[in-house]
Amino acid sequence: MSSPTTEESAPQPAGIVERLVRDDVDRKRFLKMAGGAGAASFGAFVLAACGSSSKKTASTAAATATTSTTSPSATGDIAILNYALTLEYLEREFYAKVVASGFFTGKVGSLIKDFGSQEATHVEALKGAVSKMGGTPVANPNGKFPITSATQVAELAYTVENLGAAAYLGQAGNIQSPEVLATALAIHSVEARHAATLGTLVKKSLTPDGAFAKPDDMSMVLAAVKPFLA
Repeated sequence: MSSPTTEESAPQPAGIVERLVRDDVDRKRFLKMAGGAGAASFGAFVLAACGSSSKKTASTAAATATTSTTSPSATGDIAILNYALTLEYLEREFYAKVVASGFFTGKVGSLIKDFGSQEATHVEALKGAVSKMGGTPVANPNGKFPITSATQVAELAYTVENLGAAAYLGQAGNIQSPEVLATALAIHSVEARHAATLGTLVKKSLTPDGAFAKPDDMSMVLAAVKPFLA
């Protein structure tokens, strides 16, 4: 695996999603503001949180978004892309550590490496999508993952991939841009295929939710990934 670039290794401020994961107060504030309002409220929260030093209210932040060069729907989509990017950063780091552990060899080892490479490609695609929309890609958080045995790692990977697929599905209805939606669904499909493949490895259901996959809302996903942040 190639060594991290200077940009990736340089200290960066925590992104809004990482702060939401770490801080229960911020997370509750987000959930209260976002509620059922979808991407517009999500974008307003991002503006409010990033401008907390000026103590903007959610309504002021929403007005700022409306008058800015970036439309409210684009602001919301950027926030969702950064949310997905945070999850992909963690998945990329997880697989890198699994590969480094040496627990898997042969065909399974090659498969794990392929999964890690695909997660790294997701990271670059999402960073590019955020930049293309005029946003700033969220900083790469530092992860921590229990890597103790092949069985434990495989079961954790199964859980992580199912969580990733459910997270993308949970945001599909909030995305405004057809291009962003296409990107999210393309990645969601791969996450689900990863999860199904890992299901065969750990002898668990390939379709744990039955005929229809169930989405996870952001509160569930943020709570689930919190233990994996260093």
